[in-house]
Amino acid sequence: MILAFVSGHAVGESLKMGFFMFWETFWALVLGFGLSGAVQAFVSHEQMDRAMGDHGPKAVLRASTFGMVSSSCSYAATAMAKSLFQKGADFITAMIFMFASTNLVIELGVVLLLLLGWQFAAAEFIGGPIMIILLALFGGYFLHRRVTEPARQRLQAGIVGGHDHMAMVGVSEERQHELEAEPWRAKLTSKGAWADAASYTMADITMLRKELVIGYVVAGFLAVLVPMNAWNDVFFRGHGFWTILENVVVGPMIAFASFVCSIGNVPLAAALWHGGISFGGVIAFIFADLITFPLFLIYRKYYGTGLAVRLLLVFWAVMAAAGLAVEGIFAAFGAIPGRAHGDVVHSRFEWNYTTFLNIAFFAVFVLLYWLYRNRDRLGGGQGYAIDPICGMQVRTADAPATAAHDGQTYWFCSDRCSERFEAEPARHARSL
Repeated sequence: MILAFVSGHAVGESLKMGFFMFWETFWALVLGFGLSGAVQAFVSHEQMDRAMGDHGPKAVLRASTFGMVSSSCSYAATAMAKSLFQKGADFITAMIFMFASTNLVIELGVVLLLLLGWQFAAAEFIGGPIMIILLALFGGYFLHRRVTEPARQRLQAGIVGGHDHMAMVGVSEERQHELEAEPWRAKLTSKGAWADAASYTMADITMLRKELVIGYVVAGFLAVLVPMNAWNDVFFRGHGFWTILENVVVGPMIAFASFVCSIGNVPLAAALWHGGISFGGVIAFIFADLITFPLFLIYRKYYGTGLAVRLLLVFWAVMAAAGLAVEGIFAAFGAIPGRAHGDVVHSRFEWNYTTFLNIAFFAVFVLLYWLYRNRDRLGGGQGYAIDPICGMQVRTADAPATAAHDGQTYWFCSDRCSERFEAEPARHARSL
């Protein structure tokens, strides 16, 4: 009975922790996915190619600046980078945007300052540009156009993770060309245009909902059930340079296995630092919020397995190298801090800036959902239906599957959804 009670309590605490990790990043998720939808709807391939069509200095600076003022959430940054690449941005430049979005934002700097001290906040803003420079200089050797262009064609064709993504969105090619050709003032003041942008946002969220849920839930369980010394035990100590080198290499590995991304990885970083990990190893771990396992699954869904593996390895090498460089810079100036610990993901509601931002962006999400559901009435895309199984919008003219029940036709995003409907048609028909 006691074991059952403890297990039940642990499960409850794990789910609670996972929820509050989600709560910490909710506003950033809405912002990131909303911006992604707007880019997909409003920005033409030609405009994106002119702004970020290569990874020269100007394009890298634009991507870095754009990333700094966008969402700080790893999931949302990943969706946004995909949209930039799909629209014509150079692959390396799109990934640089992602680095800047998750490592050069004020919010992360403030959290690091409060939890770990000014040295960690400074290291983030020193190491971030180092990662960007390394990726711009050397990323093209491993992520060249021969391996990235097939991924772009896959995205532009709408084939993502086994679903027809363009059919999910419900914006026809004709409507998309019309949106891109409209003057910016007309687009930004059109309810129909914003409804189409909201459709892109909802399609991205629908496509990634499983990965998002898995990521937050598993992160909550790992935070509660895995003792902190279990993470610390994989690092070397007391071997000078070799300790530092091993720590910066293993730090990203812990990030991959921990499932924790965005600002949610800072509490674990604090525990690693308090447990004796080197300064550079902790910084490499913080940088590695873009290579957690759930994000790897998203890269695989977006770009295919081969490119996702290359991306993982390149990111790993860049993050480790940046951690090593930061360690060397701070050691040279005698600025490596003393040990500290703390907790930033509070497992309770508090009236802080996160709560106020979440309330505001919940209203934004409700508005986006309303625009998405009322697109036809507002003058958005026409000729679409809702898949009764997954809730995605499907283009009726070329839906992958259809079924009839009680004299009514239903359209589906995939054969899998169609088969589930046909197993229990009456129940699923009532869900619409």
